[in-house]
Amino acid sequence: MTEPPDLSDPELLEQHRQGDERAFGELVRRHRARMWAVAIRVLGDPEEASDALQDAFLSAFRAAHRFRGDSAVTTWLHRIVINACNDRLRRKMVRPHYPSGDGANLDLLAHEHTRGTPNDPASSSDASIDVHDALRQLPEEQRHALILVDMLGYRVDEAATILAIAPGTVKSRCARGRSRLLPYLQHLRNRQPPSDVTSHGGGGKGS
Repeated sequence: MTEPPDLSDPELLEQHRQGDERAFGELVRRHRARMWAVAIRVLGDPEEASDALQDAFLSAFRAAHRFRGDSAVTTWLHRIVINACNDRLRRKMVRPHYPSGDGANLDLLAHEHTRGTPNDPASSSDASIDVHDALRQLPEEQRHALILVDMLGYRVDEAATILAIAPGTVKSRCARGRSRLLPYLQHLRNRQPPSDVTSHGGGGKGS
């Protein structure tokens, strides 16, 4: 019998359906890190993300017989993980607490905060928390599109496949989400080093 590490994802899933007790474990080993990245960014809380991931893999284990091969196994797993995260969010509000450097890579927003300023780990951590808190204010569909495209670096067509929507819908949800985020994060864009605060600048727009 072919060893699980030598099998493709669909072959592993088929072996699992046929009763191979090692096959699903190999599938989890291959994709756990990427699925964790999705869960932690959707939920923000490591304990909640861990529980959601466990729920998701259990659901995938039980639902393997329903996988028809219409998409990649990883796409199927992404959907299950996102659904598991949504279930936990609906059961209770999860306030994210992100460790420093968790990767809030929304360049449109967060990069404005650090450009031209000294490296400040505490400030960077605060910005990360602010970005994720702001994300929680978005409608679910916009938040998911932004997490996949802006934070995890998926192409629009990949995010569209994962979310089972058209690429144009992903683009519009990202655009609406970024627009809605700006009011929450405007203070990040306006932060300046202390020396700039006291300097005399040209008259900006009054508030």
